[in-house]
Amino acid sequence: MSRTGKYDVIAIGAGAAGLMFAMTAGQRGRKVLLIDHADKAGKKILISGGGRCNFTNIHTAPECYISANRHFMKSALSRYTPQDFLKLVESYRIAWHEKTLGQLFCNGSAREILSMLLAECDKGGVELALGHPVDSVNRTDGGFSVEFAGWTAQAQSLVIATGGPSIPKMGASGFAFDLARRFGLKIVEPRPALVPFTLGPEEALFRNLSGVSTEVVARVGKVRFREAALFTHKGLSGPAMLQISSYWQPGQEITVDFLPDADANWLVEAKRATPRAGLKAALSAHLPDRLAAALAERIALDGPLGNVPDRRLSDIAARIGGWRFRPTGTEGFAKAEVTVGGVSTAELSSQTMEAKKQPGLYVIGEAVDVTGWLGGYNFQWAWASGFAAGNAV
Repeated sequence: MSRTGKYDVIAIGAGAAGLMFAMTAGQRGRKVLLIDHADKAGKKILISGGGRCNFTNIHTAPECYISANRHFMKSALSRYTPQDFLKLVESYRIAWHEKTLGQLFCNGSAREILSMLLAECDKGGVELALGHPVDSVNRTDGGFSVEFAGWTAQAQSLVIATGGPSIPKMGASGFAFDLARRFGLKIVEPRPALVPFTLGPEEALFRNLSGVSTEVVARVGKVRFREAALFTHKGLSGPAMLQISSYWQPGQEITVDFLPDADANWLVEAKRATPRAGLKAALSAHLPDRLAAALAERIALDGPLGNVPDRRLSDIAARIGGWRFRPTGTEGFAKAEVTVGGVSTAELSSQTMEAKKQPGLYVIGEAVDVTGWLGGYNFQWAWASGFAAGNAV
């Protein structure tokens, strides 16, 4: 026998954005039902930051996000800041530290952040329905009805907070986009972001460097990031590569400066200092040995530096400072931390996250065409967009 329940708002997706929305709306006195197909809330929260949850970034700003509308995120981000979330964290006496580049992590476990969010939901009387895939969602005269596990729940408002298709092994899917399309909302074509690159057979020399990491400046187009690059058995990863992957388009070259602190004349100066040394030895003074050997092998400079004209050495230094790779692709949604694209911001109010053409329908978090850099920015968008919708329903 089917059962029914009436609520002010139903939210689908108990991840970061859905939990923030639910606790905010619930503590405003709204009767909230939060549904998720997973048997536990916040599974991505638990694996984030190596299990310590990089829960925000103190340098959060609109320019740290990718969207077809680079102004859309300004309103929500200005109304719920990293300091606001940090205040909540500290009220629960969760110890934290800044790692690098403004990234804030728990000292202990990501479970502390999830427990905090669930406790806040409990304060708001949020009803959780976990382990229940949604069977159908429909418009009704009074708002929306959602069927799941033999239940029919009804509410004036509906919130889509199920994220994008990145990391499908965690249960991620394109559900948000399919549902949004059903309600007539346009989608910016989703693609994997914060994802490792793959290299072809011609770059096999570099694929043999699996496990080697070094700090670089990576560029694609006009975008550049200075962080670590990591060679893998499939290609290139590490923070620098993950960052530029969000901007990369198939067929584009990426450029890597392997010696971002080196003077343009460093190799000529090395020749003066150690004329009998070879290129590999000169590179090994700055880079991991295996990487130095691979670069030297590619450049194929025979003999000691003292026998090489300065101009040739300057050309080699420039090549090492602007090494070009043409990835064959990426490792796709299976390894992508987030999704670029999603529900078009043109369809939504930047103030409330409500769909302009569908009153009572809200879209938040990663399901929206707003994607942050690596390092806590996507969590901050989840908190800010969830907070905005939670105060609007």
